[in-house]
Amino acid sequence: MSSYIIFIFIIAFFLLGIRIVFEYKRALKFRFGSYVKVLNPGFRWIIPFIETTQFVDMRVITINIPAQEIMTQDNVPCKINGVLFYKIINATQSILEVENYDFAISQLAQASLRDVCGKVELDTILSKREEIGNNIREIVDAETKDWGITVLDVKIKDIELPENMKRSMANQAEAERSRRARIILADAEKQAAQALLEAGELIDKSPSSIKLRLYQTLADIAAEKNSTIVFPFPEEALYKKENSAKKQKQLKKGKRK
Repeated sequence: MSSYIIFIFIIAFFLLGIRIVFEYKRALKFRFGSYVKVLNPGFRWIIPFIETTQFVDMRVITINIPAQEIMTQDNVPCKINGVLFYKIINATQSILEVENYDFAISQLAQASLRDVCGKVELDTILSKREEIGNNIREIVDAETKDWGITVLDVKIKDIELPENMKRSMANQAEAERSRRARIILADAEKQAAQALLEAGELIDKSPSSIKLRLYQTLADIAAEKNSTIVFPFPEEALYKKENSAKKQKQLKKGKRK
């Protein structure tokens, strides 16, 4: 009976020391509180009650940067939040050098966000989010290098503005669109006037083209079938006057020569 109890105790003792380390993790082994080594992925065994382990995730970790109330350089209050991506490079340093790296990185990111956004104007924040994110990443990464952690990227997500600022920006955008519309309309009028001038000069060179244009205008009016067109004088009289005027001009030019 005693041998059976001893056998069960040995089995239980062995099972208590089993540790399975996944591929994406590392385990730090401590003996009586002193660091021993890093356990690589696979089946591992430690001495129960004497040795302990602490696991570290080596994958890319994402943390949210809570919304921060910021006063920009041009004195505009706003709330800005973001997201930070980091990865542990050295599992030993991440445990031995900092108490809680998640909390520490989160606090660093919040402070850096307030510091960077407070030094620029609102227009820069709205138009250059990627540049601001890179500046925050560089500041946080410089602090976390000693912890065996590298910051991969920082993204600005949402920018909350006061209602009066939103209305002002909407009015500015509306005014800008109105200005562009007026410029386009003025350019269109200018091009139309130029085209009409060229068409008039071309029609003046040929009496037959004037006649064809007149017929086209009459056809457009007659399409409605609700108008009566009356000519007070024969149509040929108009062209006779024009021809006589042109002949007089030609005679005057000939006399001058």
